[in-house]
Amino acid sequence: MGLLDELNDKQYEAVTNTEGPSLIIAGAGSGKTKVLTHKIAYLIGEKSVKPWNILAITFTNKAANEMKERVKNLVGDTASDIWMGTFHSICVRILRKTIDRIGFDSSFVIFDTSDQKSMIKKILKEQNLDDKIFSDKSVLYEISNAKNEMLTPEKYSAKVNGDFRKAKIAEIFALYQKRLKENNAIDFDDIINFTIEILLDNPDILEYYSDKFKYVLVDEYQDTNKAQFTLVTLLASKFGNITVVGDNDQGIYSFRGADISNILNFEKDFPGTKIIKLEQNYRCTQSVLNAANEVIKNNETKYEKKLWTSNEAGSLPKVYRGDNEYDEANYIVEEINHLRRTEYYKYADFAVLYRMNTQSRSIEDILRRENIPYKIIGGLKFYERKEIKDIVAYLRLIHNTADNLSLTRIINEPKRGVGKTSLENVEQLATAQGISMYEIIKRADEFGLNRVFGNTREFIAAIEELRAEKDSILVSELIKNTLQKTGYTKALEAENTTEAENRIENLNEFLTVAMEFEEQSADHSLTEFLEGITLSSDLDGIEEAQDSVTLMTLHSAKGLEFPAVFLVGMEEGIFPGYKSIGEEKELEEERRLC
Repeated sequence: MGLLDELNDKQYEAVTNTEGPSLIIAGAGSGKTKVLTHKIAYLIGEKSVKPWNILAITFTNKAANEMKERVKNLVGDTASDIWMGTFHSICVRILRKTIDRIGFDSSFVIFDTSDQKSMIKKILKEQNLDDKIFSDKSVLYEISNAKNEMLTPEKYSAKVNGDFRKAKIAEIFALYQKRLKENNAIDFDDIINFTIEILLDNPDILEYYSDKFKYVLVDEYQDTNKAQFTLVTLLASKFGNITVVGDNDQGIYSFRGADISNILNFEKDFPGTKIIKLEQNYRCTQSVLNAANEVIKNNETKYEKKLWTSNEAGSLPKVYRGDNEYDEANYIVEEINHLRRTEYYKYADFAVLYRMNTQSRSIEDILRRENIPYKIIGGLKFYERKEIKDIVAYLRLIHNTADNLSLTRIINEPKRGVGKTSLENVEQLATAQGISMYEIIKRADEFGLNRVFGNTREFIAAIEELRAEKDSILVSELIKNTLQKTGYTKALEAENTTEAENRIENLNEFLTVAMEFEEQSADHSLTEFLEGITLSSDLDGIEEAQDSVTLMTLHSAKGLEFPAVFLVGMEEGIFPGYKSIGEEKELEEERRLC
């Protein structure tokens, strides 16, 4: 059987159309990886192209490894001569040979997130900046966004327009880049930007690589950002043989800087583009595709396509209207049990998808109650999340000031300038005196710990106030007061990142947990509440069985397959989210996600 025999008409056309720019619009499940791998094999086998003249770029390591594996099965060992990998791994290969042109040594190191944080923290400290206004996270978020838009510190500074905070960040940005260079280090976002800078400023290097890569193939093109687009354009500039595969209906990463206009303007950027649409889907039943086609047809789209399949029609999607999220969760459990009995499904055949991680809690509660094994992908189980552990530690300390473990966890959440050494001193004194660490901190001046004393007055005052009221108010009120008096929520608001927003959502969800406890429990005490939580989160520790229901967000589910899928919270304000209602662009992204 020949290489091309197993392809359908459109796939065949996409594989054999090798010269000039081509845009392959590939619907979900339409065999795009097959097209890419077969096209590479076709170039080598039929067109006698040398493997080292082919560049294939994907987005994730997982996708890159899968592609390498499949190409190797088609062409054998020559596969190792093809330049195949993620944007970042390809650029690092180029930088190892060329980075001396911008004053780095080829033995440069790449800083990961924790290295970046440490460096930013150091700079913030030297600059005496208030880490409530300039948290390391929010500063890094700004710098990373600027780099995604290919802004240097100078260009970023020019765009500031009298915004005090951003003007400061511009200074930090410049210092940060200088420090990186002193360390012969680059960060993740520099990898692509520096490669572009070198290609643009050194005609000989651009000539070498654009001559080398006679054929360039890019996967998931709808997820590229400005820098990635610029890089691809440069590398394909000499021969113009560029194939991009993507789907304008699958662009769901704008929050990471992906720019859907790259795929929409492809023909403009590469005149003479041939457009091929892969509309036959191998993954779904026709009923599922009909539903998907109906959702997406409400989007203004440049490339009309209608997915179809030769698979059977399959059962129709079911719609269930619950009274609340618990009603939804109960319905899910009933359906799981029903399908296990009638269709002999395993737990692993089921996936529950939601828009935001916070939605998992009610589902987790019911699955736990019914003893159904589950695992959460990409998010932590509710009680394992940092902010939930923090607030629980606060409550435990209010309940019992001798809880040294909880104290150590939250003494610096939010930051209060109590360093590791100070804490060790407090701990030694506590052991020597036979009293709690809390007591030592409370009376730190008596023990000569003046710095600790100065930095913890607000903290001690807050805990004392909360202790005084804990028995006379509801647990939910106590939680609200704790978040407010300790400055915990305020610090998250100041961070102003998507992650911080999610943490605040989770804390609101925790308030709901407390309110439900108040409705259901006769004993409203803090003791009872903490006990309930400890027990329910202990169940989480039971070893996850292989055969378990999968819970995850829609973003994490991209590209995966399950026989039975539940989409929960399909209601205005959750999915589509409040922010997107009335914003056409945002709403279109929500439809693509759906």
